[in-house]
Amino acid sequence: MHYVVPVAIGVLYALLMSFVREPHRRRLNAVVLAGAGAAYLSGGGLGGWEFAFTALITYVAFRGLDSWTFIGVGWLLHTAWDVVHHLEGGPIIPFAPTSSLGCAICDPVIALWCLLGGPSLIGLVRRRGRGDRSGAAESAPAAAGESAGPAERPDTGTPAPSARSI
Repeated sequence: MHYVVPVAIGVLYALLMSFVREPHRRRLNAVVLAGAGAAYLSGGGLGGWEFAFTALITYVAFRGLDSWTFIGVGWLLHTAWDVVHHLEGGPIIPFAPTSSLGCAICDPVIALWCLLGGPSLIGLVRRRGRGDRSGAAESAPAAAGESAGPAERPDTGTPAPSARSI
């Protein structure tokens, strides 16, 4: 149970976050990461290093406002901090001695989801139910300057003329 429950919590986190639409989902995750980075401050198990880690995570979370990659890296940093606390510092929840271990198991699940671009798990399930296996179009918008394909004229299905052909 010490291993299964944290994984389930990580999946549940990603599932619940799937109800938030982009770009708010990414920004909310950056804010949650910043809060998680300060979770150990009250325990002070590692002294001044707690402040240094909080400052690092705050920077990473700030960069995460515009980047799922930074959010994923932030969760991996938090995982490392959880391991240090499990081995040397105090647990994240004072009355639960293995809580930092659980957090160290849960955080990589969240990190993986973030490094994949924080796709809507609900959208993925809906697409699979319809037989569409093309991927997470809602969660992975085309990069700046990248075309998602030829634009179509409404109600005709024919490509709209490009600026070059006019």
